Amino acid sequence: MISAEQLAAVTTAATRDAGIATLRQQFPELHFSICSEDDVSPRYRPASDASSHHLFLIAGASGHCLELTNDPDIATGILLAEKVDAD
Repeated sequence: MISAEQLAAVTTAATRDAGIATLRQQFPELHFSICSEDDVSPRYRPASDASSHHLFLIAGASGHCLELTNDPDIATGILLAEKVDAD
């Protein structure tokens, strides 16, 4: 489970320094992955927005296949999706 407070703290940290290594160090209880936002299916909505990244929730980091989820109650991690310019 990822609480609203935890998501807000990760969003703040990602806004300051979107480096995945930094986030893993600050939030060792969470799984983090990174990709481009155009790699994310439009059926998922960002859980949060951190300047240069959208944050999506990940489920299944406990050993099963990872998948995106819109449900914070089953989320075990966060995907940082780097925003793509609309040019």
